[in-house]
Amino acid sequence: MTIKKNCSLIVGDAFKKTKKLDADSVQLVVTSPPYNLGKAYESRTSLEEYLSKYRELAADLFRVVSPTGSICWQVGNYVNRGQVYPLDILFYPIFIDAGFQLKNRIIWHFRHGLHATKRFSGRYETILWFSKFGDPSFNLDDVRVPSLYPGKRAFKGPRKGQPTGNPRGKNPSDFWHDVLLEDWEREIWDFPNVKSNHPEKTAHPCQFPVELAERCVLALSKSGDLVLDPFLGVGSTAVAATRHQRKFVGFDLDVGYLNEARRRVKLEAAGNLATRRIGTPIARPSGKVSIVPDEWLEGHG
Repeated sequence: MTIKKNCSLIVGDAFKKTKKLDADSVQLVVTSPPYNLGKAYESRTSLEEYLSKYRELAADLFRVVSPTGSICWQVGNYVNRGQVYPLDILFYPIFIDAGFQLKNRIIWHFRHGLHATKRFSGRYETILWFSKFGDPSFNLDDVRVPSLYPGKRAFKGPRKGQPTGNPRGKNPSDFWHDVLLEDWEREIWDFPNVKSNHPEKTAHPCQFPVELAERCVLALSKSGDLVLDPFLGVGSTAVAATRHQRKFVGFDLDVGYLNEARRRVKLEAAGNLATRRIGTPIARPSGKVSIVPDEWLEGHG
């Protein structure tokens, strides 16, 4: 399958459609597969059966990813009867066996989510960055963040007295998190998860923010490259690719989600899609919600 359109959103099974893509045609894969939790868009199976499907997909992805290409595989945990199975650890050998190399294990931290009562509340997921070979395309300058100490200078050696940092900023590291307003000068990249008050919220229960996909797209592809999301959902990766002049192809079995993705991409192309733009700070709560209730203070005065 040769992709001729700038953005192709296709109804279909990722495990079948990926086989039809041309070899070495995809520069970047950014996706988040179902976690086998029994959501509306998936059928829950045994963990072994769930993982077995991805072995063939990983081999297909190795075939279609270009020699300088990469995969950003974003996952959380599979939970069964109170037992937590970290999916990134379980997917790691599948992609290594397919021939990929792990470049980074990135932690995506967020401040809001479900509140657990029998274990600590989960507030992070992971992104496994795999490359096809050892030297993938990597555009660090496109994703640098402001330095904490931009005025720092070398105190000895041949560069004594000269700035030690990069005028474009620092490497954002492998820990990506949302920030409060007072942290603005220290960390400009923030990735809050998409909950009810997020401007990108749709009917999809587990969409990731466009900002997250943007960092991957900017760092690991260039204008005109083909980006793939085999588990398209409502199209966050498609929006990021469209925003930065990449070609895109994505698959999803759910026609409702696919239509929502098409709507979002169309709005993005026209410059009218409401999203959290990269660099938008998160303000600290204020007003009544930030004040400890009087009832909690009784007897502790």
